[in-house]
Amino acid sequence: MSAAPPPAPRAPDAPRIAVLVPCHNEAATIRGVVVDFLRSLPGAAIHVFDNNSRDGTAAIAREAGALVHPVALQGKGNVARRMFADVDADVYVMVDGDGTYDASAAPRLVAKLVDEHLDMVVGARSSSERSAYRAGHRFGNVLLTRCAGVLFGRSFDDMLSGYRAFSRRYAKSFPAHSAGFDIETELAVHALQLRMPVAEIPTDYGARPEGSSSKLNTWRDGARILLRILRLWKSERPLLFFSLGALVCATASIVLALPLIDTYLETGLVPRFPTAVLCVGLMVLAGLSAASGLILDAITRGRTELKHMAYLATPPYGTWGAHARSASTE
Repeated sequence: MSAAPPPAPRAPDAPRIAVLVPCHNEAATIRGVVVDFLRSLPGAAIHVFDNNSRDGTAAIAREAGALVHPVALQGKGNVARRMFADVDADVYVMVDGDGTYDASAAPRLVAKLVDEHLDMVVGARSSSERSAYRAGHRFGNVLLTRCAGVLFGRSFDDMLSGYRAFSRRYAKSFPAHSAGFDIETELAVHALQLRMPVAEIPTDYGARPEGSSSKLNTWRDGARILLRILRLWKSERPLLFFSLGALVCATASIVLALPLIDTYLETGLVPRFPTAVLCVGLMVLAGLSAASGLILDAITRGRTELKHMAYLATPPYGTWGAHARSASTE
């Protein structure tokens, strides 16, 4: 970690704002990102988390006025884990270091978060530039967002945006598990699971400048995000997940057994004995799946309660949060 010029003075009652910028080989854009956010959020501390860049990203960010933190474990999810663990603030603004997000929208995200006592505000991407938001990425985002909405009851319009504002409560209660670009999915599901107050604000989204290349692979990272949704479905909604498995096994067992039952009623014989064994096995598997869902559902409820208690253990920003912090220091 290196020293950087101190941020501009902030009002005594203003929230401490930290801008978190995960980076990997963003030398072409990082200076502009740091300068733009210093201008848009005077008094905020800009933290650049350098994820093994080999093009001088860290040095450029440091010269521009950012605090630079090296992260050895590769992947955006690993960086997010370190960002929330290492930085102390009242409000966190996370933005990619590729220069595609509008820094002038940051005050609106922060104001909405603070004024409405929210825990997360997502900067929903809005762009008419074909090169900025490719059709494949747009379609994949809509598909994955709808999948999450079906599985978890409600969702966002742009679940995969890399531009968000978080409360301290959110940041300090988020148990990051993802290692890569599926971290945005986990960020959204964490808020949905704990029924946190959240919102979205449309923000401009531009194309990468010349000399900058995307680290996102449409098919590989799309498949990874879809697998993350399925894993989260299994871990956070196990009763539904295993009940569907039980229903499939039970239905297959009944369909295969009906001809055997007809034959047995007519002749008193079971000529296809292997099929009968298969039917019994499928029905046993259905019972085991249903029982697993019930047991894991009880465990998940306990885990959710622990997450909620961790969330409540962090005082909110504002009048009540100020009272709690002052009381804890007396």
